[in-house]
Amino acid sequence: MHILFACPLHDPDAWVPRLQAAMPGCRISVWDPEGPPSGAEAALVWRPPAELFAHEPGIRTLFNLGAGVDALLKMKEIPPQVRIVRLEDAGMSVQMAEYALYALLRVSRDFQAFDEAQARQHWDTREGTRPADWPVGVLGLGQVGARVAQTLAGFGYPVAGWSRTPRDLPGVQSYAGEQALSAFLARTRFLVNVLPLTPDTVGILNRDTLSQLLPDAHLVNVGRGDHLVEEDLVEMLEEGEIAGATLDVFRTEPLPKDHPFWRDPRVHVTPHIAARTLRDESIAQIAAKVAQLMRGEPISGVVERNRGY
Repeated sequence: MHILFACPLHDPDAWVPRLQAAMPGCRISVWDPEGPPSGAEAALVWRPPAELFAHEPGIRTLFNLGAGVDALLKMKEIPPQVRIVRLEDAGMSVQMAEYALYALLRVSRDFQAFDEAQARQHWDTREGTRPADWPVGVLGLGQVGARVAQTLAGFGYPVAGWSRTPRDLPGVQSYAGEQALSAFLARTRFLVNVLPLTPDTVGILNRDTLSQLLPDAHLVNVGRGDHLVEEDLVEMLEEGEIAGATLDVFRTEPLPKDHPFWRDPRVHVTPHIAARTLRDESIAQIAAKVAQLMRGEPISGVVERNRGY
C-alpha cells in the first residue's frame, strides 16, 4: 500500500521514518503539491489542504491524526466514497482524564484560593470540602469519556455520564437520550464535556443547559469550541449563575487577545493541550489498521458520516 503523509502542520522528518519502520511492507511518501499525482491509495492527514483530493484521486482511505473528525467532515472536497478513519485513544484518554482530574481538584479543593493566599503571604486555614459536595457529570461516554468518568469516580466523586445510547460503566450512573439530559444536568455541579462535534451537539453548552446545573457549578470543555455558546457563559459568569470554567477549546484559536475569558479570574484558559497526539502510539495504531486492511479484514474507527463520528 502506498500511503501519503499530508499533514502540513507536522514535521515529516519526525513522522515518515517511524511510519516506514512500523510498516515495512508499505511505501510512505510526503505529499508534493507541485509534483504529479502519486497514485497513493491512502493518506495520513491532519488539517489537509483542500487541493489534496483533486490532486490525488486514487486515495480511498484517510487516517486522521486525531480523534476529532469534524473538520474533515466539513470538507466538501473529500469524495463520499473515501473512508475516514479516526484515531481511537492512542494515549489521549489518559491525558483527558488527567486534565479533568486536575480541573476538578483545583476547584473542589480550593487550590486557586491557596495560590492567591500565598501571593498575599496569608496562611489560609479554610474548611475543606467533601467529594460528595461535587457531583460530576461527563457529557459523552465514548472511549475518552468513559476513561474520564471512571477515573474521577475512582477518587470518590459521585459521577454520572450522559450519552446518546445507554452505557454500563462500573461506578458511573448512566443517563441516555434527550429525555434524560435535564435530569443529568440537575444532579451535576462539575460538568465535563467530551462530546464529538456534530450538528446535534453544536451549541449544546448554552444558557438553557448550563442554568440547569446545581448552584456554584463549574464547566470543563475539552470537546470542541463550537460546543459552547461563549456569550452565554460570559453573561452567566457576570450574573453569578455559574461559578467558573476550565476551557481548553474555543471557537477561535488562538483565543483572541481581547476575549473576556483572558481577563476573568473565574475562567482558567489552556491552549488546546488537554490531550496531545502521541506519535509512537498513533503510529502503532495506524500500522495495525493498515495491516488489517491489507489482509482484507474490517477495521475499527471508521467514521459514520451521517452521525459525525
